[in-house]
Amino acid sequence: MADDRELWERICRRDEDAFDAFYRDQGPRLRAFLRQILGNAQAAVDVMQETFTQIWRRPNGFAPERATLRAYLFGAGRKRAAEWWRKEGSRSADVGTEPTSCKTEASSLVGDAFARLPEDQRTLLWLREVEGHSYAELAEILGTPIGTVRSRLFAAREELRKVWHATPAAKLNAKKEGA
Repeated sequence: MADDRELWERICRRDEDAFDAFYRDQGPRLRAFLRQILGNAQAAVDVMQETFTQIWRRPNGFAPERATLRAYLFGAGRKRAAEWWRKEGSRSADVGTEPTSCKTEASSLVGDAFARLPEDQRTLLWLREVEGHSYAELAEILGTPIGTVRSRLFAAREELRKVWHATPAAKLNAKKEGA
């Protein structure tokens, strides 16, 4: 946390090098997270840019004793994504229908199962399993108690398990393995 505090202080002092390093380190992760929430690559880039711009213009709200700078960034990005949905989501009929490119059949199956989850469960699983946030960081990002994070994460994992086992391709693969 000392590193986060120092980095934040440098950003607050308008240190462009510190902000650039923070952007380069966390930008791709935030963009991938936002892509999962929004279902649209261009919207994810736009919201990511808005999030970083907001932090650069008005650096406030981060409390190093409460969470990491990355958790603060993802929380700010999540709020921006919610604003985007309220403003643009209803007007964008094709959001979420953007084709995705998968490198393997397995990643395609996982991506399909993941996409079938409700947005809040996708968000939680992405932050925990892909981004590796701690329960405390998740509580900060989502603005909920740790116990709630734990129970919601359990429910999200169970739902993913149900979706996975209900996927026709998963059943086909299970038959192939049993043969």
